Amino acid sequence: MAESMRGLHRTHRCAELSTVNVGETVTIMGWVQKNRNKGGLVFVDVRDRSGIIQVVFEDGSCDADLIARAASLRSEYVVAIVGKVEKRSGAVNQNIATGEIEVIPEQMRILSESETPPFPIEENSKTKEELRLKYRYLDLRRPDLQRNLMMRSKIATLTRQFLAEEGFLEIETPVLGKTTPEGARDYLVPSRIHQGSFYGLPQSPQLYKQLLMCSGYDRYFQIAKCFRDEDLRADRQPEFTQIDMELSFVDEEDVMDVNERLLARLFKEVLDIDVQLPIQRMTWQEAMDRFGSDKPDIRFGMELVNVTEVVRDSEFVVFKDAIENGGTVRGINAKGQGGMPRKKIDKLVSFAKDFGAKGLAYIAIHEDGAVKSSFAKFMTEEETNGLVQAMGGEVGDLLLFAADKNKVVWDVLGNLRLELARQMDLLDKNEYKFLWITEFPLLEWSEEQNRYTAMHHPFTMPMEEDWKYIDTDPGRVRAKAYDITLNGNEIGGGSIRIHQNDIQEKMFEVLGFTKEEAYRQFSFLLDAFKYGVPPHAGLAYGLDRLVMLMAKVDSIRDVMAFPKVKDASCLMTNAPSLADDKQLAELGLELRKEEKSEESPEE
Repeated sequence: MAESMRGLHRTHRCAELSTVNVGETVTIMGWVQKNRNKGGLVFVDVRDRSGIIQVVFEDGSCDADLIARAASLRSEYVVAIVGKVEKRSGAVNQNIATGEIEVIPEQMRILSESETPPFPIEENSKTKEELRLKYRYLDLRRPDLQRNLMMRSKIATLTRQFLAEEGFLEIETPVLGKTTPEGARDYLVPSRIHQGSFYGLPQSPQLYKQLLMCSGYDRYFQIAKCFRDEDLRADRQPEFTQIDMELSFVDEEDVMDVNERLLARLFKEVLDIDVQLPIQRMTWQEAMDRFGSDKPDIRFGMELVNVTEVVRDSEFVVFKDAIENGGTVRGINAKGQGGMPRKKIDKLVSFAKDFGAKGLAYIAIHEDGAVKSSFAKFMTEEETNGLVQAMGGEVGDLLLFAADKNKVVWDVLGNLRLELARQMDLLDKNEYKFLWITEFPLLEWSEEQNRYTAMHHPFTMPMEEDWKYIDTDPGRVRAKAYDITLNGNEIGGGSIRIHQNDIQEKMFEVLGFTKEEAYRQFSFLLDAFKYGVPPHAGLAYGLDRLVMLMAKVDSIRDVMAFPKVKDASCLMTNAPSLADDKQLAELGLELRKEEKSEESPEE
């Protein structure tokens, strides 16, 4: 039967005890991890968020009733134990922080009993994620998840401290805001008072933080909840957290400087890793040409090589057609993979097709020096040797080629490069390689919408020297935008903002907005710009993704307390759920029943 604490006060968390405390009488409280009954000797491991300590109930040290009660303990019972810290009488356990000590109890209270959990509470659980997420409150007791969430808390605390020291003010912005037409889909919230109207949950605090710069707050930050109604994957959730900031009277150098020092502080204090400053920079164009990605993983080489000129006169129709249609031929060299079995190469071809490739050409240089090519009959020996030389091919290498429009070639080889790195075990989670990507295109063409869209957002400042091309060649205009990447992941992005009305109006025009449409959507921002707006810039980090990388886990679900699954539902609470008719009526909403088409009668 559960007991109350009745005046007991915890003196230490379990793993806060050490040999320094030997001889002290302490009070610990936590969950029973394990109970090993050896007759007149009972070992109980007690766990809290700090770790585990062993409590030893033994004849001669404890009375018979206390030992009997200890023997009745089961996993996940909550106990309070008063006892003396002693050096271990048995072997030291090097696997836990308290492995040199144990507690000899004087009294014990069972604060709460537990049913048998649906899965063991243990590190690196093999239990299916669906079951663990259904009982997330139990899953969160696992030491590895607790370490992740404690790390997340420390990162947030250190960020607040650092930014406060740098003169930033923490200011909250609304969650119920105006729905916006650009970017991902908004989550809509119906208004009860203004029936038929909807709030949009923020995809970011972008407009509000720009308004705060108009209001003279100079340096703002917020650890902000954001929402996007988009398809999920390992590093995306419908609701996520940003470290959001905006600064006035600054240029790119100022923003990069403060953020480099923030990252250096976080990695030093959380992981004891020294980040080398300044962080390397690379233009968007260089990143795409060398790595096929605007968030390249530079922990390994295997860079793309443009061999268009080498094969320009080739009769191989795949290369020839790509070049004649304005595309390129590029390749990567998978060192030491020349002996890869044909079945495995076929899987790489299939992988490449998932990213838009029509196929994948290859040359394998075997250990005996023999060259095997999937397109040998279309190339002379001289042309093949020239291609191998251009790729830096050596005995034992596998050369892989894609030929198409640049966008397709980059996408195919950029992803193929990462897949090969995974297969070749080139990705070291203990290595952290930061990279700034700069000079993004301001706009990108959307085939679906048949118009230019903003690569970042409509408030990004173009580079002054490129603005002259905005009417004649919009795709040529570069942006004053910058992303910070880590090990092939974008962890943050930002830009210098437009603060001149004429440039902002032109930007909306290029994006297909009439003046009336732009004003209808963004009147509050455009009006604010009439009253003296400072030059300003900002950046936002994905906190979840940053913690995921620092914790060396593969999914942001492992660094969030209560995440959603792939279909944006919560297995624990069964959200989203139906609203009752009264709630819908108050909001002026009525659900339309899906009409079922009548099946035609069988003839």
